[in-house]
Formats: sequence, C-alpha cells, structure tokens
Amino acid sequence: MCWSVMQSCSSAVCVLILLTTTLTTASESAVKVNLHDSATLSCSERCSGLVRWTVFTKPTDTLAECDQTSCRSVKEGYQMIHDQYLKGNLSLTITDADFTKRARYTCDCDGKDLCDMKLQIEPLNTPVQIEPGESLVLKLDVSDPVEVIYNSTDAAGPSSGQICTVDGRSLQCNDEYKQRMAFFSALELRGMKPYDSGDYIIMDIRNEEVIHTYTVTIKDDQPCPCRDQGAVVPAWMFTLTMVALVVVCVVSVVMILRKRREIERH
Repeated sequence: MCWSVMQSCSSAVCVLILLTTTLTTASESAVKVNLHDSATLSCSERCSGLVRWTVFTKPTDTLAECDQTSCRSVKEGYQMIHDQYLKGNLSLTITDADFTKRARYTCDCDGKDLCDMKLQIEPLNTPVQIEPGESLVLKLDVSDPVEVIYNSTDAAGPSSGQICTVDGRSLQCNDEYKQRMAFFSALELRGMKPYDSGDYIIMDIRNEEVIHTYTVTIKDDQPCPCRDQGAVVPAWMFTLTMVALVVVCVVSVVMILRKRREIERH
C-alpha cells in the first residue's frame, strides 16, 4: 500500500496516511459474548471530569456516567464502578447482553472521545430433529433485515444458497420455497422431507453477522412390519411354537409309519 501511495506523494505524506489508518483501525475493539451473559467494555484512561458511555449513533443518550463524586446508571442494565473510575478503569458493564444491545459504544471524558468498543453476540446453534411432513420453525431473534441461507447435507436435496429474506413484515422467498414458507412471529417451513436436512442460517444483512444456525435432521426410519399394531412376538412364544411344530411333525411321521405297517400285514 505504501509503495503505491509513494509513487504519487512524498514519503512524509505516505507516513501520515499510514499512521492515520493504523490509529483509526486500532481505536475500535470488539467484545463477543454469549447471549444473556454479562459483557465488559474495557477502557483504561485517566479522567478527572465526567465520564460518559453512549451508543456511537446516539451521542446524547447516556447509558452510565461517573465523576469524582459517584457513578450513575442512567439506563437499566448498564453500570460503572466508582472505585475503578478513580483508578483509571472506566469500563462499562452490560449486565444482560442480548441482540438488541449489539452496537458500537463510545466512552468520553468531558466530551472528548477516549475509547470505542463494539459488542457482538455469539451466534446461536440449535440442533433440530423432526419427522417427515412436520414444519421447521425458525426464530429470527432480531428485528433487523435478515436472510435465510440453506446449506444442504443431502446430494438429492435443494440447492444451497439464500432461500428467503425478511425485512420487517415483508417476506421474499425463492420460487422453490414460496408455497412452503410462512411468516408469523417466526418463519415456518412446511412439509419437511428427508432431503431438506441441512443447516439453515439466519444472517443479519445490515451487520453481516450470523445470528442463528439450525442444524436440521429429518427422520427417515422405515418401520419394521413385524412391529406394526403391536405384533411383536415374544421369544418364549416363538420357541414354544417351534417345539409344537416339531412334536406335530414327529407324531405325523409315527402315524404314517403305523399305517404302512398295517397295510403291509394285510
């Protein structure tokens, strides 16, 4: 990068560009936690004035703040600790991290930005095993526009790729899924068949994040005819029947031999 820039500018300008790019990239860090876990957004800086944490897109909407006197949780679920503040630890704790709290957060001291932290939630993974003909229910978990991506595990199944998008109450699906997919409080894919097995991935379009992966297996067990309607034969009954058949056979043979002897005597 620097070599191409140096061809059209002085080395001093190139260094300045590189430093600016590096500082911009390093200024934001990400914290990723499991759904509903607590998350700590770290910021270690000295500030003798008012420290505030806000969402980057809402700079006037304070979440928590501290000054030399005390700390205050302006919004429920966000807190700072005064003892830590006095030691230069300006971290913000989010007590219950859910998908609505995914955002870029900013910590400032008397209006001067100190730290930028991004909160991310680990994608959910749900194994699903259902009977043929049943419906697959896919929760969206977020209100942001999402796409549903299907990765097939059956060579005879539908092709992999995007199958639907949801934006608000608007559902758009490929022709293959238009008649099978319904949208209420969740997506419902009807009439599942064994070849529908695979991964169904809910992807946040705006943030390009995987929200939820459903690993789906459709049962394809063929029932044994001997088990239909409770017709399972116990082992002792089978043995008894075989013994009876042997006895009948022996008796029959003995009777036949006797008749032959009688015939021969006459």
